[in-house]
Amino acid sequence: MKIWHRQLGKSISNITYHHLPALRWRNFRLFFGGQLLSMSGTFMTQQLTIPWLVYDLTQSPWLLGVAGFVQFLPTLLVIPFSGILSDRWSRRDLLMVVQILGISVSLALTILTFTNWITFPILLVLSAFNGLLKGLDMPVRHTIVTETVGDRADWGNAIALNSVMLSSSLVVGPAMGGILIATLGVKYCFLYDTISYIPAIFTLLAMRLPARQMQPLTGISDTLEKLREGFEYVWKFQPIRVILLMLALHGFVGMSHVALMPVFAAKILNGNATTMAHLSTSAPIGSLFACLYLSVRRGIVGLERLIVVAQVLIGTSLIFFSLSRQVWLSIIILVFVGCFSILNITSSNMIIQTLVTEDKRGRVMSFYALAMVGTMPFGNLLAGTLADNFGATNALIVCGSLIILGAFWFSAQLPAVSRWIAR
Repeated sequence: MKIWHRQLGKSISNITYHHLPALRWRNFRLFFGGQLLSMSGTFMTQQLTIPWLVYDLTQSPWLLGVAGFVQFLPTLLVIPFSGILSDRWSRRDLLMVVQILGISVSLALTILTFTNWITFPILLVLSAFNGLLKGLDMPVRHTIVTETVGDRADWGNAIALNSVMLSSSLVVGPAMGGILIATLGVKYCFLYDTISYIPAIFTLLAMRLPARQMQPLTGISDTLEKLREGFEYVWKFQPIRVILLMLALHGFVGMSHVALMPVFAAKILNGNATTMAHLSTSAPIGSLFACLYLSVRRGIVGLERLIVVAQVLIGTSLIFFSLSRQVWLSIIILVFVGCFSILNITSSNMIIQTLVTEDKRGRVMSFYALAMVGTMPFGNLLAGTLADNFGATNALIVCGSLIILGAFWFSAQLPAVSRWIAR
């Protein structure tokens, strides 16, 4: 019987490693498992708890947009320099710094909400600090994925599985957050987030990554020179340039529904925190389906055409969501929004990481992160301003239409992008 169990376990492992080869690598398994729980707490806080608390304290769509702007503005400022650090220093050590500072912010939010000392200005300050940590975290998180896998052939699968982990966290985090808010209160969401950092810290300590040659920066001029080199490389490399421009458009208007989610949940759909949790969880469920597809897909050929299709469908889905007045229909539409969004984002990631040279990976991925989320502060501000003046429905119609127009522009760049990918 024991022999049979061992053989069964070995067979399951062989099948798993055949279809998901990135899981063969111990460092990737540690990274994947530790970050899964940690990111669920992070997304619970960023996607659900803080926006809901802001709206609960202010009852203002415009201030909700302002809060989103304040949270992501530091991200915009820090990301480029994080990419330089990622190319020059230990990526694991950088992630450790982020985790330790993150648990400190989360603990402060926990204490303030348990003691009822939380106010809108305090929440803005801590949100801004969270945005700063996110700016440091994102380029490092994307670049370390390839470092945890020892075979270049498994990089695409590792990138896709990393997206599965993020999408799963987006599902679990807001879903648990909705339950916690409805039953115990907002303060227990922050408590969960604080606890969720602990396994991430221990798994990072357990990782044994290959040694990299560290090249310390010599000063501000050296830092700015490295930043200029990265920007020049991105601008001259046509496939990466046009993909990043599309991601910037997606971050600017394609994520506007996230900033306005409390307005749709409370005012347009006449719901509560549970309604918002259902809406916030719907898009990540769609993202999970897209990630599972990409995780078993081999190669990057054809992904550029998938990006065009995904962009058109994102814009169309946002327009349909803005017009929906039924919770169940809005949930279904957001599943499609999440699916097409992750197809766009992860396909872009896979293409860029395959084409980029290793010595510029950190800087290029900082521009990737900058395009993806660095434009969101301005998108949140735009969405909040449009919603305050013309209504949330019209705001999303405008944003969805801009995404579709951008997809038509990108389709004209496809021949050149395809030639680079086919090399």
